[in-house]
Amino acid sequence: MKERKEIERLIRKLLIDMGEDPQRVGLRETPQRYAEMIAQLTAGYRQDPKELLKDAIFPVRYDQMIVVKDILFHSLCEHHIIPFFGKAHVGYIPNGKVIGMSKIPQIVEHFSRKLQLQERMSEEIADFLMKTLKPKGVGVVLQGFHLCMAMRDLQKDAELITSAVKGLFRSDPRTRAEFLQLIGRS
Repeated sequence: MKERKEIERLIRKLLIDMGEDPQRVGLRETPQRYAEMIAQLTAGYRQDPKELLKDAIFPVRYDQMIVVKDILFHSLCEHHIIPFFGKAHVGYIPNGKVIGMSKIPQIVEHFSRKLQLQERMSEEIADFLMKTLKPKGVGVVLQGFHLCMAMRDLQKDAELITSAVKGLFRSDPRTRAEFLQLIGRS
């Protein structure tokens, strides 16, 4: 991030405004650490997701469902800039080409690395795979735990489940049911 020094300055001011001393031993490096961390957690703004797939799309004669499940993700709620995290499950039916299996978790990570809404993140992952691979269908289910609900005055522990289904996953109930069964959500 090009404004790291400005972020450090703002965090020092925030510490002072909270009643802290940014020069005390435990806090001296906090502004720099925060600036580095926020750059990592928002890397999705500065990456082209298509770059993740270069040299990883392969022609194939396979037309059955491919599912990668239990992909851990971490993101930041755009309303409070507090983390939410959980598991992503992604499936697709190839239409002449597949991507390397490790690319699906990288795609999930890419879209999680910006201020997000879980609902939008589900759609962005599915839309990206549909546009890039042109499969017969895509299904994405995200299960998220939002610290903005758990830590604030609401103090509610609840899981948010969102989905995005495209192509056959949307039009064929049997395809959707197979996907949900494979990820353990019938």
